[in-house]
Amino acid sequence: MAPAAGTAAAPHVLVVPYPAQGHTIPLLDLVALLAARGLRLTVVVTPATAPLLSPLLAAHPEGAVRALTLPFPSHPAFPAGVESAKGCPPALFGALIVAFSGLRGPLLSWARARSDTPDRVVAVLSDFFCGWTQPLAAELGVPRIAFSSSAAYGTAVLHSLLRRLPQREDEGDDECSIAFPDLPGAPAFPWRQLTMLYRTYEEGDEVSEAVRSNFLWNLDCSAFVTNTFLRLEAPYLEAPLADLGFRPVRAVGPLAPEADAGGSRGGDTALAAADLCAWLDRFEAEEGSVLYISFGSMAVLQPAHAAALAAALERTGAAFVWAVGPTVVLPEGFEGRAAAGGRGKVIRGWAPQVAALRHRAVGRFVTHCGWNSVLEAAAAGVTILAWPMTADQFVNARLLVDDLSVAVPVCWGGLAVAPSADELVRVLEDTMIVGKKEWGGVEARARELAEQAAAAVGEGGSSWKEVEELARELRQLGNPSR
Repeated sequence: MAPAAGTAAAPHVLVVPYPAQGHTIPLLDLVALLAARGLRLTVVVTPATAPLLSPLLAAHPEGAVRALTLPFPSHPAFPAGVESAKGCPPALFGALIVAFSGLRGPLLSWARARSDTPDRVVAVLSDFFCGWTQPLAAELGVPRIAFSSSAAYGTAVLHSLLRRLPQREDEGDDECSIAFPDLPGAPAFPWRQLTMLYRTYEEGDEVSEAVRSNFLWNLDCSAFVTNTFLRLEAPYLEAPLADLGFRPVRAVGPLAPEADAGGSRGGDTALAAADLCAWLDRFEAEEGSVLYISFGSMAVLQPAHAAALAAALERTGAAFVWAVGPTVVLPEGFEGRAAAGGRGKVIRGWAPQVAALRHRAVGRFVTHCGWNSVLEAAAAGVTILAWPMTADQFVNARLLVDDLSVAVPVCWGGLAVAPSADELVRVLEDTMIVGKKEWGGVEARARELAEQAAAAVGEGGSSWKEVEELARELRQLGNPSR
């Protein structure tokens, strides 16, 4: 929308999300905060990801937020017809990053066509999986801010791997310890717990080298903005990190809405939030007794993992809500028995997770420790039962279990090793006992973390101040007299 006569157009920022729900959703939450602070933002989408932007466009009908829909670029290493991480096998994640970088040329042309108009782009705000926007911003002569939907810790670990290229002494030793000497406390992880993006790196391979360049470009950004908050990750935020190019890091999270009554954040849900909450209402007298279970939108739970968990749920009699993917194989008859008993509900597809976690009946959350799930649990004050599988999830789980003592470990075997039902029964029963010596303090610390999260995003809080400062800096870029 053109500005009124005699008024200056609000500064215009180009936003490039990465086409994965867990990346796009929090960046759109940040876009909403910036739009409310006097900025105009154009968000790049492809036809497949455009629906995620619809609620934000409806909330800003005056044009503060606009969509730029471009066709998904073709690439010989990536299958035609796939436009996002949803439904994309893990082996192709690197190729998706490389294929998506094909938007660099069209975006350069689009931005240059507006360079002498009130619509000129003053900055690029893009996902850290879109490092290729760093040379794009340089060509436009504007700063680029890298947005991370992950923890600052996890973001630093990934960049450390691709910056240093550490290797195993024994090629076949999956337990080989890989150290991170430039991070606080010099943590170390076994090889098998490192992200597949790095474990599948092959020197000289075209896709591997393009992925590495993609992330190394991030080290030249003007700043990182990450979906976290100071009290959650203080050691990784209080001093510049070599693994993040010594760039400033703004903690602006948790970027989760106060309420999501419609449950539409991320798309249509398989079960309406109101219907799920009505089912949970039956357990209000048993406050905190219900177990919520989800392994995210990307991971497909292996049959052995699902069978062990299903057996443990039946043996303990725990009340639960289990959000499973449409292709997850559960033991025969399990769903019917859970429904008949009245203490279990299985949701096939996208679930209204925020609404579930904020319901008084839900007290524990079995999660893969994807960062969005971690933050939603932290904001709700529920106890996390950590069961990491892949990607940055082991780093997140270690932060929660070892650094903060706000989570209970379930299993460290990842996708390769399923726990026994006996192991899961022990964890579920232990955490069902309020005040149990071993884990009793975890519940209290989880509730305290929720208070700290609310304080961070509240007016005057650490994350609120960071968003205010980011918006102020972006507005100044649009001021020709600065």
